[in-house]
Amino acid sequence: MTGICVLDHLALSATTLSEGVEAVEAALGVPLGPGGQHPSMGTHNRLLGLGEIYLEVIAIDPDAPAPGRPRWFALDEFAGPPRMTNWIARCDDLEAALSDAPDGTGEPLPLTRGDLRWRMAVPEDGRLPFGGAFPALIQWQGAAHPVTMLPDSGCRLKRLEIRHPQAGELQIALAPLFEELPASVTAGSLAIRAEIETPHGLKVLE
Repeated sequence: MTGICVLDHLALSATTLSEGVEAVEAALGVPLGPGGQHPSMGTHNRLLGLGEIYLEVIAIDPDAPAPGRPRWFALDEFAGPPRMTNWIARCDDLEAALSDAPDGTGEPLPLTRGDLRWRMAVPEDGRLPFGGAFPALIQWQGAAHPVTMLPDSGCRLKRLEIRHPQAGELQIALAPLFEELPASVTAGSLAIRAEIETPHGLKVLE
């Protein structure tokens, strides 16, 4: 067993950033924090601190030039209402984690946003294995991390559920990467469901 990973953050995709922010703020009853742009991917985001992890609302940035490659999280193909689409796992050794991950998890790309520096495995076609139910893999560089920059929202992730028609195969693929799975993997139509404790009680994003 090599690249042990932990849950880093969750991603909720939207056709526009404002639509995604509005949906999350309505569902959780708390304001989102700041975010920024990803010039190399032509996307932008807003964030919400959840203690040791965070939630990212992400969408294509209409003011950014096209990246010349498929965007991450299959955002080029995204349609419909805002919804949970991805989860991201942090690794201390990205190459080791990728050696244990399924084909198509991606190749490491160096990325920046403001003071943040990281390397992330981005699939060539933008599509993560298992229709996005397999996590994106990230390795942060330096001490800067979004959770240290975000205000405390009073929200915490209580439970993460990943549904997939091939739940057994997904669990097998995840096993080498996690000492303990941060999510329950259940059989069903593809979906990601996050139960979040908020100042207003337990709320759900899916």
